[in-house]
This record gives sequence, structure tokens and C-alpha cells, in this order.
Amino acid sequence: MVQPAHRVFLLLACLAAFCGSVCAQTEKTVTIRMLDSRTGLLIATADFLVRVNHEPTVHGDWVKQNEEGTGKLTLPNDADVISIHATYNSAMSIYANCDAVKDRGTSERAASPDRWYSVSAILKSGVLAPNDCAGKKVPDRLQVAAKPGEFVFFVRKLTVLEQSQE
Repeated sequence: MVQPAHRVFLLLACLAAFCGSVCAQTEKTVTIRMLDSRTGLLIATADFLVRVNHEPTVHGDWVKQNEEGTGKLTLPNDADVISIHATYNSAMSIYANCDAVKDRGTSERAASPDRWYSVSAILKSGVLAPNDCAGKKVPDRLQVAAKPGEFVFFVRKLTVLEQSQE
């Protein structure tokens, strides 16, 4: 026969496990790899600009840099789509995302128009954004894959002409 003290302990343990699973469902975590469009090397930064659900608010503090240089992005549970950019030169310049190079000049931000990516697709199978900066024949060093829960995208620094237009 189970003693009353053991019942209380068992009840508390079950309650703690339930609360832990509910709390875990309030956030979504994505690993971000930002790669140089020419070399394929990881660009380690914590200076990401994240937008969710087509909202204009930019969240610069949602990404924490991991030890290996990737970023850990914590999203709210209601995030359906994300758009990510990053800055350099002490946050004075924004990298041009290579997934939207063909669209330059079609939006207010000529160098880096927003592309939106499904959070559920990133969590389920991973997303590798296209590298339109590499040209038609992609070198082997730029052929990478995204793992489930990972968003990988290519960037380049702005040209002098693009910087003067900002």
C-alpha cells in the first residue's frame, strides 16, 4: 500500500512534468547558420535582425551566439514565418541576403528585400535559403545542407554603390 507522503510526492512529480511540457511549448528554438556567399565559411555574429509574421517590429535581442558561432533563435509560439538579416561594422551596415539578390531594387530596402520562411518547415526539416550571389554553377564548398531545426542562409557585404543608396 502506498503511504500518503508517497502519494503527495508522486502527485507533485507528475504536476512538475506536466508544467515542464506546457512551458516548453510556449517557445520555438531555431539554430541559425549565416554563411559567406563566396567562401561558405560561417560568419559568427549575434547581430541578427529578426522579424516575425510580416510585422514591422525588428527583434535584435532574440538571437544568442553559440560557442561554435551559430545563433540560437528563440521564437514565440505564435511565430509562423520569419525574416532574418544581420549587421556588421558595429551595426551600421546590413548584410545583403543572397536569397533575394534577383529582387534588388523592388522594395524600399534595395540591397536586402525581405524573404519570409516558414517556421514549421525550419523545425521539421530545416531550411537552406538559396545563394543567388554564387552564380549559376555553385562550387562544392558552397553546397551545404540544413538539419531539422536549422535555418542556413548566405550573405555578402554591401557594395559601395549599395552603401551610398542606404
